[in-house]
Formats: sequence, structure tokens, C-alpha cells
Amino acid sequence: MTRIAIISALHDELSAVLQLLPDEQKTRIAGRDFWVGHLHGQEVVAVLCRIGKVAAATTATVLVERFGVQQMLFTGVAGGLQVGGEGDPHTRVRVGDLVVAREFIQHDLDASPIFPRYEVPLTGMSRFPTDARLSDALAHAASQVLIDPAATLGNEVVARYHLQAARVHQGLIASGDRFVSSHTESQALRLALPDALAVEMEGAAVAQVCHDYGLPFAAMRTISDRADDHAHVDFPRFTAEVAARYGAAVLDEWLQALSKY
Repeated sequence: MTRIAIISALHDELSAVLQLLPDEQKTRIAGRDFWVGHLHGQEVVAVLCRIGKVAAATTATVLVERFGVQQMLFTGVAGGLQVGGEGDPHTRVRVGDLVVAREFIQHDLDASPIFPRYEVPLTGMSRFPTDARLSDALAHAASQVLIDPAATLGNEVVARYHLQAARVHQGLIASGDRFVSSHTESQALRLALPDALAVEMEGAAVAQVCHDYGLPFAAMRTISDRADDHAHVDFPRFTAEVAARYGAAVLDEWLQALSKY
């Protein structure tokens, strides 16, 4: 049986996941509660990693060394970088859309001139890919959930956040140890990394740990804001009402699909 780690950065996200597990048992290590249970025939370890790259790397390492997980999934929220601009609705990442990562980069890593900007020193890599098979399954699960957003969120929530046309995107996610919350910062990121779909604070660290250990990794982020001057508006409410529910629903769909292999 494959043991899969489910990682969240916020309490609401983890709570939604734990509601899916009928038999979770808690173990506390490194100041974190790790919940071991089963879902759709898969053994699952769910954990709150906390916020930031170091916290995420610590959590991922414990999952490997102490729990022997064989795959990792990260779900949570991110700021959208509006790829394609306001005039291109087919490529623009909007609030309520889901982004499945195909690779991660640390946008705040710069050891130049010794190493190229963004490159993790002594690895020769700046972008760390996710696992293709797990990500394919995750994108399919996300698409299935978005067929009927109201079934997951309820009509009132869908209407409140205008989520009737939510879409799934796949590509690069940028991670860094700061909450991007101004137009100036997000514009700088778009110029420096024009193919980045979203920005958050943990995924690249987990991707690097999984690369070091040779573990398959997948990640999905719900776009909670545009990473601009309005990024702080109703963030906790959106996380509880939308992102946490989407994350749990996609996880449930994803594990059902994996159980068939």
C-alpha cells in the first residue's frame, strides 16, 4: 500500500482534509501534528506544515524520514499573476481558478554572481518539476470538481465570488518567503517570470526535498487573490469557504482515481 502525504499550510485547509479521514491517529513530531489514516484504500499522512519555505522543507523531511511516505501532495491557496492580462480570458488566472503545478521556482533566491539568479546552489537547477503522472491525475480531478462548483461550494458561495466559470491551469508556480500583496511586487514578478501562473510561499521547498529524495510530488493551488493591493481582502473567509473545500474535493477525487491503478 502506498503511503501518501497530504500537506496544507493553513488550519482551514487541513481541517477540510481531516474530515475525509474516518480513522486518523495523531503523532506529534517537531512541533507538528501528523494525522495518519486511510482514504479510498490509500494510507494517508495529513499535516499542517505552517507558512514559509523552511517550515515546508522541515515538514517534508519529517514525512520522508519518520513516516516513510512515498508520494506527496500539497494543496492550498496562491496569488494569481494574471497570465495573459485582463484582455485574454482564456489564459488569465482569476480568483477561484485552480492551478496544478508542473514545476516550481524560488522567486526570491539569488546567489549571483556565483550562481545564476534562481538557481539552487550546487544543484544546477532553478526549476523543480512535479511528477507527471500524479499531476495529470490531479489536473483531471480538478477539472471534474469544476464541472459543478456549486456541488462543492454551494450556490451562494459560487455567486459571491463569481466562480461559475472557474478553470484549471497548469504550469509554473513561484515560491518565496514573503506575501506578495502589492501591484508593484506582482508586476515585478510577472516581468521577471512571465510564465509563472501563481505565487505562494511553500511549494518550491517541498519540490526540492522531493527531488533530493526521489519522491513523486504534485501540488494544486486555489487562486485566492491577484497578488496585488487587494490581496488581503477577505483572505481567511475565502480560504474557509472556497479553497479548503476545493482542496478536499479534489483530493477525494484524486485518491479515488489513484486507487484504481
